[in-house]
Amino acid sequence: MTNPYKGVTGFRRIWNACGYSFEGLVAAYRGEAAFRQLVWMAVVLIPVALILPVSSISRALLIGSVLLSLIIELLNSAIEAAIDRISLDTHPLSKASKDMSSAAQMLGLVLLAVVWSLVLMDSF
Repeated sequence: MTNPYKGVTGFRRIWNACGYSFEGLVAAYRGEAAFRQLVWMAVVLIPVALILPVSSISRALLIGSVLLSLIIELLNSAIEAAIDRISLDTHPLSKASKDMSSAAQMLGLVLLAVVWSLVLMDSF
């Protein structure tokens, strides 16, 4: 069986995918306060990472940890949206799913803090 929504190939498919990704970023920014906060954190931290006197590897770790946190928040928000789309009723599996995706974001933020702390301690 073929999926009727998978008919576009080549450059057009890449172009469409970029559009869908941009729409996803806009939806997350508009609808998720946590994502907005992380975007503004990234707006501050990424330029700081670019001007700090650190090695290229350290700079990549600093920026990567910030971007990873944004990625995790997008996935967390997507999971929550899918669960809410299925049902707004309270269910143990829904709660577990939302709690686990939230825990992933917490670990991502811990990673961000650890990476930034270690790089900064090593640099100064």
